[in-house]
Parts: sequence; C-alpha cells; structure tokens
Amino acid sequence: MNKTVIAILKKVFLHLVCWFVVWFFFNNFFSVGSKNSDFIFWFSTILSSITIVSSYIFVYHLIPSFLINKRHIQFALYSFYAAIFIVCSVLMTMVFGFVFFYNLEFQKLPGLTKNYGVILVCVFLIIALASALKILKHNYQSLEEKNALENKFLQTQLQLKEQELKFLKMQIHPHFLFNTLNTLYGFSLKKSEHTPEMILKLSSLLDYILYQVDNPLVSLQAEIQHIKDYISLEKLRFQEGLQINFLSDISDDEIKIAPMLLLPFVENAFKHGSHDNGVLQVNLQLKIDSKKLFFSVENSSKKKEKSDNGIGLSNLKKRLEMLYKNDYMLVIDQQEKMFKIQLEILLHHES
Repeated sequence: MNKTVIAILKKVFLHLVCWFVVWFFFNNFFSVGSKNSDFIFWFSTILSSITIVSSYIFVYHLIPSFLINKRHIQFALYSFYAAIFIVCSVLMTMVFGFVFFYNLEFQKLPGLTKNYGVILVCVFLIIALASALKILKHNYQSLEEKNALENKFLQTQLQLKEQELKFLKMQIHPHFLFNTLNTLYGFSLKKSEHTPEMILKLSSLLDYILYQVDNPLVSLQAEIQHIKDYISLEKLRFQEGLQINFLSDISDDEIKIAPMLLLPFVENAFKHGSHDNGVLQVNLQLKIDSKKLFFSVENSSKKKEKSDNGIGLSNLKKRLEMLYKNDYMLVIDQQEKMFKIQLEILLHHES
C-alpha cells in the first residue's frame, strides 16, 4: 500500500471521527428533557447529515472556488443560497419529528428540538468551525509554499554568489601567478643565486593559492606571512630599485579573513607602481583596532587620465561586496605622485 493510499485512508478516518463527535454532540445535546431515544437518534442523524453536506459545500467548493480566489460577490451569493438550503432542511427535520414521532402534536416535542434558533446556531457554528479550519489550513500551506520559494530563491542566490566568487578567484590567481613567474623567469635567465630561494617562496605561495584559498576563511597571520613572502620575491627582483615599509601590529592569532584578500592589493602596488628617481616606493600598514581591520597601501605612481589597474582591483571590490557587504569601506585615492588604498573591515566575533 503506497503512501498516497495511506494518507487518504487516514484523512477519511479523521473525517469519520470528527463527524461522529458532531453526531454524538447533537444526540446528547438535544436529548435533554426527552426519553424518546428513537426520535433523538433520527433527529441527530438527519441534523448531522445536513451539517456534513453543508460543511463540505463550503470547505471544498465555496471557499476554494470563490473566497480564496477573491470572488467575494459570488461567495456571498452562493453562501446565501446555502443558508436558505440549511434553514429549509432544518425546518423539514422538525416537521419530520412531530409528524412521524409525535403525531402532529408540536407541544410534545422535546424543548430543544423545537427551538428553531438553537438548532440553527448549532448547525451554523459547526459549519463555521469547519470553514475556519479550511481557511487556516490554506493560510498555513500558503505560508509554507512562500517560505519554500524564498528558501529556494535564497539557495539559488547563494549558489550564484559562490560561482561568482570562484570565477573571481580564477581571475585573480592567473593574474598573480603571471607576474610572479615573470620574476622567477628573469632570475633564471641571469642564473641568479637567489633563484632557489625564490622557488621556495613561490612554492609556499602556490600552496596558499591552490589549496588554502578555497577555504571560506584563513588565518590573518597566514595572509601576512604570504604577503611577506611576496615582498621578499619583489625585493629580489627590484634589488636597489625598491624601498618598502611594512608595519604590522597584530597580536591576536585567532583573527580570520577571506583568503587572498590583502595580498592582491600588495601585488597591485608593484604591478602598477611607478619609479620615482629610479626607486619604487611602497608603504604598507596593517593593524587591528576595536574589532576593525585597517589596511593601507601606498605606492609611488604617476597620475594618468585613465586608470590602468586591470581586473585586479575591480575583482577585489566585487569580492569585498559579496563577502563583507556593509561591513567594509574601501577608499582609492590617485594623487599626483602617489596611489593610495585604504581598506577598513569590521571583524565579527565568529571570524
């Protein structure tokens, strides 16, 4: 027996139990002051049948077809017709009682069974309860469907964001590696004694780029160490043509950030920096203050009419927006002889 059949059987059983409770209520309520059990049985049975039919008309036709679809005029009209049917049916039930059980002696009818208002109140109350349950069930299902759609939409958005982040990383990695390998290639041509040292540092950077960068967060200390490795490579390449200062004031080893977030700013300074009197000047400062990370990069540069910073900074801006959204501030300042970048990130407790 499949799940659908079982669900249907459970639903049928639940309905039967509910309507038996209604019949039991009618049977006990209208038996007050009466010893004619046969009459009470048939009176309660007929009254229950009227209530069941009317309830199903409202629950399975009028409410879903008109009320839920906001066809209020039609719903009011057909509800009026249904009310007339109920009133007439209740009158016929009372007539059935004093004709077949009390030989047209209306006064002998039990008190509650001849009280037309009480009978109608009981019937309409049960119909109203059944209708209210239908509306509540519909609202609950609509809310569940809405939440499911919202969750599906958010999941789709998250997947798109993840794909976009992967795409941005794929752009950053070749960009960074191309420049670093160019440096290594130049030293290998010169057969420099520093080549093994460069290869060692480059292997560390490659390990960071190819493996650790896929993690959502990495240690800030690891990012700093790879910045230092990169600076060491550039010092070997530029020799006397480089003047660099890197001030780092980080005492907390537990701080984590998104991988490859600071290193590309440093790489950008070397790639797009200009020599001033034969020397490339680069100043880096990194500190943590009141749960905020402050990172600044300055490099000597010649002001150009059109920016030539490539895809690096553009991708970094996108990554910052996706990863930190309203929790960061990035200021880029192109001066006459100096290019400055100031980054501020709010570090959450979980980071």
